[in-house]
Amino acid sequence: MVLGLVLHTSHQARLAVASGALSGVQLELVIYEQEREIRPKVQALLDRVHLDGILLGRVPYDACRDLLPPDLPLSINRYGALELTLTLGRALRMGWAPGPVSIDTFDRPIVDDVGKALGMSPDQITCLPYSADTSYEEIVEFHRRFLAEHPDGYVITVRSEVTRALSGHARMLNVIPLESTVRSELHELVLRIQSQRATERSFAAGIFSVVGFEKDSNLDRARVGLLNMLLNTPEFADAWVDTRGSRGVAVLAHRALFNEVTANWSALPVVGTAEETLGIRVAAGFGFGSSARTCVVLAEKAVAQAEQTGAPCGFLMDEDGLMVGPLRPGATPLRFTYREHGPDLERVARRAGLSAATISRLAAVERNRAGRPLSPGDLADALHITDPSGRRLIRKLIASGLAVPRGSAQANRKGRPTNLYQLTVAAAIGEDVE
Repeated sequence: MVLGLVLHTSHQARLAVASGALSGVQLELVIYEQEREIRPKVQALLDRVHLDGILLGRVPYDACRDLLPPDLPLSINRYGALELTLTLGRALRMGWAPGPVSIDTFDRPIVDDVGKALGMSPDQITCLPYSADTSYEEIVEFHRRFLAEHPDGYVITVRSEVTRALSGHARMLNVIPLESTVRSELHELVLRIQSQRATERSFAAGIFSVVGFEKDSNLDRARVGLLNMLLNTPEFADAWVDTRGSRGVAVLAHRALFNEVTANWSALPVVGTAEETLGIRVAAGFGFGSSARTCVVLAEKAVAQAEQTGAPCGFLMDEDGLMVGPLRPGATPLRFTYREHGPDLERVARRAGLSAATISRLAAVERNRAGRPLSPGDLADALHITDPSGRRLIRKLIASGLAVPRGSAQANRKGRPTNLYQLTVAAAIGEDVE
């Protein structure tokens, strides 16, 4: 699991330690000195590595929120009552009076609660709550007005630019994030990602039904054609595909696979592919349930709904009775190997000494990984082969330039590190390989 952590350079030494208790996690740090550096550095990180999640503060989040993928799990670090209390405690240790004090970035309820708990008078505390629309120049001006009225006061700030602007002109304290808080937020983010992955790995069913054929011979031919198309579709490489009844083909897989082939339930290209290449109308139904049997039952109800629309489409149904659809062909047709593999794929297959179907499935595995490296065991699981076969296949891919080493990972402290590799099959297929 790869997590991003965006933090100011003054916090690097302390907060990098916070990740020490996490095993099986690779931490990618974005260190900035000035706030204007955040956006380009986060963009460079996203271009360089696939993140499974990211932890960042309010200021970094607002600086780069439009760059973050919409499905990227994230956690926003918000300074709370404990950080403010400890900062005020530092002021007391330095011999400063509890107030007057000017505070920025903290929410007003937190400032009021801490002030009340410490017995501070409300008129001793001036607060400028955080807002994404407030520039650091406005924050600096806010503190300067306070200092003009209270020359004996001091400033508590979270913003590095504010510290730089007022340094030497006022008594100041920077808020220091706690290692325990960051460690807790990292753990929470990891658990949330694991929970999401578990949901995606839960069982789901899809049923594809040939519609509009009356003669048995034509129906059988159409059903077999649909079965072969789905069997040779790389996106369904990890699915169990078999006939169901006289007109249907059942696909049993993880939810994540169906999320991918439907572009997160916005379209259903496979029914358009069947109509274009096989000349048949296909209705599809998908079911999400707590058991395999329930998934299939729900998928059958959903496909019955799709058959009534009179056009190639699909529906999704879950145990709560929620119905999503109709899902029209739309989007880009799925890449499949039913009729032909294409010259580039064939050349890559010959160079690697593998079948075109295997190369096609490897390309699908690479797309499913979305840039994440994998171990030989991961590859073996994806292709339903043994671990020794996975290791032999990795060696063959490296030798033919279709995989490159990407370090190692250790699932637990006592286990042996596992070598990781990055597949480069998709790029090779897109090139004019000799």
